[in-house]
Amino acid sequence: MRIVVLGAGTVGRSIASLLCLHRHSVTVIDTNPERIRHINENFDVRGITGSAAQSSILFQAGVGSADLCLAVTGIDEVNIVSASMAKAMGANRAVARVYAPVFRDLSTFDYRRHFGIDRLLSLEHLTALELARGIRHPGSVVVESLARGELEVHEVMVSKEKKGVGKALKDLELSKNVRIGSISRDGKTWIAGAEDIIQVGDRLTIIGTRNEIDDVKTMFCSDAGSKQRVVIAGGGETGYHLAYVLEGGHHNVVLIELDRERCDFLASHLKQTTVVNRDATRRAILEEERVSTSDVFVACTGDDEDNIMASVEARDIGAKTIMALVGRPDYAHVVGKLGIDHAVSPREVVAKQVLGFLTNGPIVSKTPLSEGSNLSVLEIDVKEASPATERVLANLGLPPQTLVAAVIREGFASVPGGDYQFATGDTVIALVADEMIELIEKVF
Repeated sequence: MRIVVLGAGTVGRSIASLLCLHRHSVTVIDTNPERIRHINENFDVRGITGSAAQSSILFQAGVGSADLCLAVTGIDEVNIVSASMAKAMGANRAVARVYAPVFRDLSTFDYRRHFGIDRLLSLEHLTALELARGIRHPGSVVVESLARGELEVHEVMVSKEKKGVGKALKDLELSKNVRIGSISRDGKTWIAGAEDIIQVGDRLTIIGTRNEIDDVKTMFCSDAGSKQRVVIAGGGETGYHLAYVLEGGHHNVVLIELDRERCDFLASHLKQTTVVNRDATRRAILEEERVSTSDVFVACTGDDEDNIMASVEARDIGAKTIMALVGRPDYAHVVGKLGIDHAVSPREVVAKQVLGFLTNGPIVSKTPLSEGSNLSVLEIDVKEASPATERVLANLGLPPQTLVAAVIREGFASVPGGDYQFATGDTVIALVADEMIELIEKVF
């Protein structure tokens, strides 16, 4: 594929390196000639010095014939404008990285739709969701950037003596916005059907909205209802998003942040999180905030050294599980030695996301359901005049081993019924067998 990367900073270089490893044709644009020199010398890419927001530079990079344009400079406005220009000039798909939450807040303005961009990508949000995945359930997948993380995919093991055991799916009283996506049994995995009967030991994939999925999980597994005490060190964008995703439900969340003004913001936006205005890198503070009683301690300040130091202190105090945000690759080898159970790298998170963008047609992203599985979670944008816009869901004649699990319209996620009529611009979340992907593309 032909890919243009706008910005050669830390994120841009990481993306360029990844794409080169996968043997894609990559062009990188940056205003800093030293960055371009470095990237030309170290990667098999074409580097261009200039502004990503100038049409002449984009034209020189051949963005009009690009399969994908990724705008990842350090300035939100430049990313939005340049991605919009790339799309207008002919790029098949354009993605813009944004930091400020206002650009993804649909209650004020839909920047993505207005500027014709396929996706607004928040690295901080994605990182928070990766942390949340490890906290909520190690086998779960959080579908990123959809309705602020409201839509999730979880995997659960069916326990004995739960009320869902021995019943057919059609007889289960599921919440309105939740679906059973797949069943794994005796080494085989398939898309769940109405006649399938749940058995002890089955591994189920459950897809639904954040507020309802935990209630459905209690029908199948014993530990879904247990409360976890989670202490988060750092109230930046990553810490804020993590608390937002976890708060309520089955988590008691404490968020520790040093900056007073930021604490005021957090307290006003997080209704079920305890916000504490203190320094989470100090051992005495962690002891006073009873970190020793926490099930999970997460260090996600903006500084790797602070995260590592706070994690070591929390481990020494007695926190059960330690998670940390660690950006520098050279720290990877020491993380395990220091007792950190799970380190999340923003670079690895964005790499996983970018690989999901390497698709054509209406499919925006593709995520394998699990390692080695032939089922994938697809994010699909409904195109104008596609068959999906002409008939209701029940009459679309979807191929076998396909499940339309949810739809996002104007930022709100719901589970569609058979009478649902898709519209241009809807985002569809579907669980599809890999051999059926080409057929599903023709529908949307």
